[in-house]
Amino acid sequence: MPNTWLTGRFRLDVPLVGAPMAGVGDGRLAAAVSVAGGLGMVGVPPTAPGSWVTEQAAVAAASGRAYGVGLMAWALPGNPGQLEAVLAARPALVSVSFGDYLPYVQPLREAGIAVAVQAGTTDEARAAERAGVDVVVARGGEGGGHGRADVATLPLLQSVLDAVDVPVLAAGGIATARGLAAVLAAGAEGAWVGTAFLGCSETTASEAARQRVLDADETGTAYGRVFDVAQRLAWPPEYGGRALRNAFFDRWAGREAELAGDETARAELAQARREGDFDTAYVYAGQAVGLVRRQRTAADVVTGFAAADDLLSRFAGPN
Repeated sequence: MPNTWLTGRFRLDVPLVGAPMAGVGDGRLAAAVSVAGGLGMVGVPPTAPGSWVTEQAAVAAASGRAYGVGLMAWALPGNPGQLEAVLAARPALVSVSFGDYLPYVQPLREAGIAVAVQAGTTDEARAAERAGVDVVVARGGEGGGHGRADVATLPLLQSVLDAVDVPVLAAGGIATARGLAAVLAAGAEGAWVGTAFLGCSETTASEAARQRVLDADETGTAYGRVFDVAQRLAWPPEYGGRALRNAFFDRWAGREAELAGDETARAELAQARREGDFDTAYVYAGQAVGLVRRQRTAADVVTGFAAADDLLSRFAGPN
């Protein structure tokens, strides 16, 4: 594989970060990605206590390889124990995004932790660079989970690479070696990948949720705030979520103001999550979900991405 800032900084075999996926990717998935040669990350749910972060960081650290933790900036003021636990654990990388991350960049860097911020526009990337982050993640609207849907990955990546001097990773719609080769050829230092790992046995997703992922095609996702509004989550409104389209989303899309006051719908979603009813409950996934066709291990996924080296070498003629 090509040597990039990402592989050099974290001693990786493949320029790949397993994106932090709250509710799906804990320390076990992070460790599996790291052992396989990428950089695995623990996705921290907004209500998780600091003790949970400590436990999962210890699981990830047991791999003996670099790992990271993903935090939601909007949740930290109400849950300061998360930051305290991260500072104590000292992972190699922390992503803090989606809200006011400025208060956290310097404390993390002073602890010797590299800081990433996910940016959905070029202006967000410039602001992250001014804040002193180590790496910007150019996250396109194809990505699963939360973020902006204003710009697709490829145009965003090109613009961000021209706009900032810090290292840039590409995120959104990258699920195979072809995608990794494409963003490396464009100038990214690596890829930030979530959806490709959704079919892995190391996730905390149920078998039913994983089967939904395996059955979905490239047109099977939808973007919006339906699931956040139904749960009364305080996500900043500019950051919707991309998930597998289902009956609950279709019923409430465009009716979010009504949904915000509908306690029956709120209870319906909560019950569906407990019971694993994914006609109502959500499974966050990106537009690359159609490329996830069978259950694999995280090591299999990382190994598949390593084939990007062969693709890139096809165009590397003699000097």
